[in-house]
Parts: sequence; structure tokens; C-alpha cells
Amino acid sequence: GVFALGAALRMGGGGGLRGWPWGSALRFFLAPRGPPAGVKRLLSTDERIPQICIVGSGPAGFYTAQHLLKHHGLAQVDIYEKLPVPFGLVRFGVAPDHPEVKNVINSFTQTARSDRCSFYGNVTVGKDITVKELQEAYHAVILSYGAEDNRTLGIPGEDLVGVYTAREFVGWYNGLPENRDLKPDLSSETAVVLGHGNVALDVARILLSPLEILRKTDITEDSLTVLSRSKVKRVCLVGRRGPLQVAFTIKELREMINLPSARPFLDPADFRDLRDAVKDVSRPRRRLTELMVKTALDEPGEEVAGHWASASREWSLKFLRSPLEVLPATDAKRARGIRMAVTRLEGSGETAKAVPSGEVEDLLGGLILSSIGYRSLPIDPDVPFDSKQGIIPNDAGRVLGAPGLYCSGWVKRGPVGVILTTMNDSFDTAQFVLKDLQSGALDVSKSKEGSELVRSILQSRGIRPVSFSEWEKIDAAEVARGKLAGKPREKIVDPQEMLELISR
Repeated sequence: GVFALGAALRMGGGGGLRGWPWGSALRFFLAPRGPPAGVKRLLSTDERIPQICIVGSGPAGFYTAQHLLKHHGLAQVDIYEKLPVPFGLVRFGVAPDHPEVKNVINSFTQTARSDRCSFYGNVTVGKDITVKELQEAYHAVILSYGAEDNRTLGIPGEDLVGVYTAREFVGWYNGLPENRDLKPDLSSETAVVLGHGNVALDVARILLSPLEILRKTDITEDSLTVLSRSKVKRVCLVGRRGPLQVAFTIKELREMINLPSARPFLDPADFRDLRDAVKDVSRPRRRLTELMVKTALDEPGEEVAGHWASASREWSLKFLRSPLEVLPATDAKRARGIRMAVTRLEGSGETAKAVPSGEVEDLLGGLILSSIGYRSLPIDPDVPFDSKQGIIPNDAGRVLGAPGLYCSGWVKRGPVGVILTTMNDSFDTAQFVLKDLQSGALDVSKSKEGSELVRSILQSRGIRPVSFSEWEKIDAAEVARGKLAGKPREKIVDPQEMLELISR
């Protein structure tokens, strides 16, 4: 506290405390009350320290914490996480062959090592401790727990063997504990992926990538074994709308086109009329469409043509198809394909809607992965939740009708966008928390116990939180295991094993 104050006073420069947003609070903080020794006493108490708690340690949680710590010299920020390990979808969502995207972990680690930040893993808010109890302990509680569920297709046959959500499939190859026993059946030569987003392309890429590429990533040992026996040769990516409405981005599409040992099959008929149609669209959309058009219609160069000719696997994009039912095999237990409504578009551009045309088409394949989006769940009966939109109702991150409660990330605005989108969104929420501290809307005149109170509640319930330094022990063990296999790390997928490792 004293050092932060010293720095703050220096930052004030010639204008004393005026130049610093917390100047007024500090003037009050430093106002002499009684003898000079009183100032000393004031500095040694924490009555002016905002105790802030964040639920969820993915990008939304960490970026919110970063902004608060950077722009408030006194705030104590505690991050609670359901799993014993931090980083959320950076660890469990980002594809293993995209290590560069995981570099944000370095900056999150710096945040977690700050004197004013603590991490408590292995704590399920809503079960081990309630949000009300957190509000007793903290001046502000920020919910950043993301979207842990997936949207369902809601069609007959969805529960047949061979049908998986992309979310659980991604969780499985990325070592998410809840998906570690998925054991997907990859015995079918044709896989159908429902969805045209980046996650759909991730899943297709992992199914089609040569093992020697995957072996050098942090994909789990178990999934490598299953993928090494995979019979999948063809992946068909199906979307309800047209080429101008795909949600994936150019980087991911380019990776698919350049995938060694797989060739793209794009039907020229889908792309012939698009060269003119893209004149008026945004630049990213235009470049993306031009790349699809070029791949579908232009003769490939000699090198690419040779590479495609020798490819043993293939992928394709199918448009204007909406799933109606998963078709069962003769044993009535397994999937053998999917029946789809042929659709047509009403309207144009981003807002175009797919409506059934009356035609139906069957696509055969025994592996069906639905990648139609993630979904947030309510965390606690005391927290308002809009189940239709799958978000916590909020105004710019302030939870409606719940003073002192905030939200950031996917649970605030829905499961869309990349890490950068979440960063900006989290900074916004943090900024409103800072505003509320400054205006007094968040009252910090009464000191709160923060993690001390929470720890004693958890202890009484037999819950043992995992600290950040304990996570670093798990991290070191994973990296050491990975080294033996020539990988960046070998993830531990069993939470029990993690807890045993740190208690050694």
C-alpha cells in the first residue's frame, strides 16, 4: 500500500494529486486526523483498499484483472476458477497447432504474480461458495466465467453414437478434464461438421492434419493415439447460409487450403456469381470471399496442383443446408448420416436468413460434429440470467438490478469474437468498476475481508483452493513430461492427479 501510494504521489507530478484519477480519494485518505502518527496508522490499515473478486480465469477474467491493477494503485484482485488450472479457453479452446495464440498466457502469468492479485483454483462458485457470500467478502464481484455449454441442434438422433459437439471434441483433444473420457469413434471415412465458424475449421483441420504435425503440439497423448487410428478421409463442412455469410476468418481458411495431404473441394457453381457480389462488402469479407472464389474457380499453380493430386484426404464446403435429423444405422444405435433441408436465402449480406425450400437431401457419414456455438449457463440462483440470450442481463457490464455485481466476456455479450474482442470488452467492464469506485457508487468506506473470509468458508466445507504457485508446479510437471515426448507440454487431464502432484 505504502509503495503504491509513493508511486501515485510521484505520478501526480507538479499538480500534486490532481493529475491522478484517484486524487480525491487519496486527499481524503491522507487528510490528517489527529496526531501525525494517525497518518501512519491509516496507511497500515486496509480500510481504503477495494477488494475485488473475479469469477473465471480465462481471457475475460485476466484482462479485467489487468486493467483494474494497472489503473488502480491499491485494489486487491482475487480470481476464482472452477478447475485447478488457469487460462480457460486459451488452454482448452485454442487449437494445439496455434501455439502463437497461447502467448497471452505470458502476460496473464505476470498479472497473477502481482502482489495485489491472487488466484484460487479448484473453487466452483455457485456450489462451493455462493455469489452472495462473495459479495459479503468483496466490494465488487465480476462474473467472467464464459460459456461452458454448447448450443444443441434440437433434432432427432442427436444422441446417437458418432454424434458429438465440436465443443466436447475440442475439449477432448485439448485435455479439458470433463471431456477426457470422450473416446470419439473415428471409424467412418466421412465426417460431417455442422457450422462454418473457426471452431468448425479447427475440428476439420485436426481430423485431417498429418500426425507428424500434431505430434509436435500440446495435443493430449490419448487423442493422438485415437487420431492415429482414424479412418476419416473426407470432411464436409455444412452451413445453413451461403458463401457470403461464413463466420470463419481468412487465416483459418488459408490454413485449410494449405493443409499438407488434404485437398479442398469447392463447387464452382457456388462461387461463379460472387466476383461481382463482393464489390460492396467490407474488406475482410471481400478478401475472404476472393480466396474461396480463387480456390474454387482458378487453376492452381503447378506446385499446389501436384500437392493436391497426391493428397490422400479432402475437405469441402456445403452451403444452404440445415440439419433436420441424424439418420440411424441399422443397429439403431449409431449414426450413418444426416438429413438436411435445402435452404434459400431471404435478404442479403450478414443479415440474410436461411429458409427451407421444401427440398431435402441426405449426406452419409458416421461421424457428425455440431459446431453451432457455445452457450453460457446461470451460475447461481441469486444472479439474474437471460436464458433466451444466454447472458447475464447488464448495462455495459453492470449487472442489472444488482449493485456491486459486474460481468465481462462471453457471459456479458454472448459467445462471439476472438481473444482481442474479449480483451476490449473486459477493459470496458473494468473501466466501469473504476468509475463506480471513483464516484462512490461502489462504497469502499467499510473494509471487507476479501479472500480471508472466503478461505475460512471454503475450509469449513472441506474445499482446498489451488494457488498460482501450485499451478506453476503442475505447469512445470507438464512441460517436463512434454519434453520427453518432444512436445511443448503433456497436459495432465485428471484433476485428482493435479491435486496429488501439488500435495507432494
